[in-house]
Amino acid sequence: MASAKPTLPITKFFSQLIGSFPKLFLANVLFCLPLAVFFALFYAISLIPGLTPAAVMLIRLLTVIPVFPFYAGVTQVAAHIIREENIPVVSDFFAAVKDNFFRFLVHGTVMYAVGVLSYFSISFYVHMLSGNSALFAPLIISVIVAVFILFTFFYIPSMTVTFDISMKNIYKNSFLMSFGEFKKNLLAAFGLFLLFIFSASFLVACMGNRIAIIIVTVLLVMFFLPSVTAYIINAAVYQRMYDMVVDNTEQLKSVENRITEARQQAAVKQFDAEAVKNELSEKLREFDIDENADGDEYIFFEGRMMKRGTLLRMKREVTESEMN
Repeated sequence: MASAKPTLPITKFFSQLIGSFPKLFLANVLFCLPLAVFFALFYAISLIPGLTPAAVMLIRLLTVIPVFPFYAGVTQVAAHIIREENIPVVSDFFAAVKDNFFRFLVHGTVMYAVGVLSYFSISFYVHMLSGNSALFAPLIISVIVAVFILFTFFYIPSMTVTFDISMKNIYKNSFLMSFGEFKKNLLAAFGLFLLFIFSASFLVACMGNRIAIIIVTVLLVMFFLPSVTAYIINAAVYQRMYDMVVDNTEQLKSVENRITEARQQAAVKQFDAEAVKNELSEKLREFDIDENADGDEYIFFEGRMMKRGTLLRMKREVTESEMN
């Protein structure tokens, strides 16, 4: 019987996407319910008279912070699809939200802050570039920094829902992988670019009709974009991220085990010394030890090989305790 041909990564990607689309669709709807509530809230606040366009944008973007904990559910569902684990979507979604709520609230705050800073930095240099070509270099640096921030956030959500590690290690590992896994990051970015082209094609078809553009945008966000975005990112980076964190954790455990063993051995040696002192105090008093010889030299005493310095210390302690 002929052996089965291995599945190409691109074939597996699309077969999983198509086969699991109902799960992604459901996770997307669960995510967009709180998204709609918080966006409506901040949209209403942004309608306060007298606000500048920049202030209006900043207020509406605040939606990212309270809604980001619900992205934990989307990330969890996408990660389980990539790992080919068949878990009920609703329970999986809300378990991830519950377990990671405060951490994702921090992630959302960080994402909002660095996103706004990156946007205004790039906008500033682009605006000033026509009057001063020397600003081209800081513009390029700002774009590169923004790209690596994006790459870092490819890993932060998945690492948070997968591993019970400190926030410090989540950010450190994600930042290192934004450089170290550059090919995987480019693959994820390319997938997101294709998703953008695919989505934009619907909007282009509605050009000239503002109402149609709004409706199509809402439909794309409500039923498609967040969960497919999470799926694309996880398909590109999840397995490598998982392997690297597990490998590092095993190495850390190995080091911790060696340290624990060394401490246990030191405790046993200390216990043996105390046992010798307590059990053989009489013989220690009578045992003749050359105090001028090498203290690190091992000598035979009552069936044990012990350092001369250790025996001298114990003999002095026995003598002093009797004098007291």
